[in-house]
Amino acid sequence: MAALALAAYDVYVERMPRPPAPMLLDYSQVVADGDTILAWRDAEVVGMITVVVEPGGVLIQNVAVAPQTQGTGLGSRLLAHAEQIARDAGRPQLRLYTNEAMVENVEFYRRRGFSEVRRAEEHGYRRVFFVKDLATSAPND
Repeated sequence: MAALALAAYDVYVERMPRPPAPMLLDYSQVVADGDTILAWRDAEVVGMITVVVEPGGVLIQNVAVAPQTQGTGLGSRLLAHAEQIARDAGRPQLRLYTNEAMVENVEFYRRRGFSEVRRAEEHGYRRVFFVKDLATSAPND
């Protein structure tokens, strides 16, 4: 998982004053703290999404797709899985954030039905916060 995060976020290192937060995580703790879904190709982890079911919704803490797998729809399938987790748990929305410097991610989430709700500095990162209201969107919209 750590190797996947390093590969997936490497493209952003030059755009930011410090490494992206997912590159610095202790992934054994990530697994212990939340629900992490892995996508495999043969014996290689090529995608992951970490979600936490909270009272008001499901927080997506991390989405990472291996560079050689980007553009195949895996990221969208991982988001659809998170949406199903929220629906199964009776939660009305998905929440996530990304770094302002990750402009591709900002557009990726918008195209998948997420609405930007605010921008703020948090833990030394300039973040863009999104929500997707599941009550007003079709499943896996």
